[in-house]
Amino acid sequence: MAAKRSSWTLEAARALVADVRTHTARAVEQVDALVAEREAAPAESPDRAKLDARVQEIVGRWSREMEALGLEVKGLWLVDFDNGSGCYCWKWPEEELAYFHGYEEGFAGRTRIQ
Repeated sequence: MAAKRSSWTLEAARALVADVRTHTARAVEQVDALVAEREAAPAESPDRAKLDARVQEIVGRWSREMEALGLEVKGLWLVDFDNGSGCYCWKWPEEELAYFHGYEEGFAGRTRIQ
């Protein structure tokens, strides 16, 4: 796994968002299909547990992919690019990297990048 990158420039972070979106879109599509399959299964079905495990595998793989890119995974389909004074913040399905937050504020305190 790549070491955590401690300081992203806005330009470098924005350049990587296309890759982040591609990885995330693939994972979201796979998880959505499994969730739909799970919801269609009878409540007592052992398939539900298998589907839940598969969802966890996909989310885990996505998380490892994001960390390998040098990002911090902060939640489901949510990553931060640490810039040394706070974080650029991206969440699926945003088209671009458009938000920033300080270390203390987190996602709830994010503001649009000017």
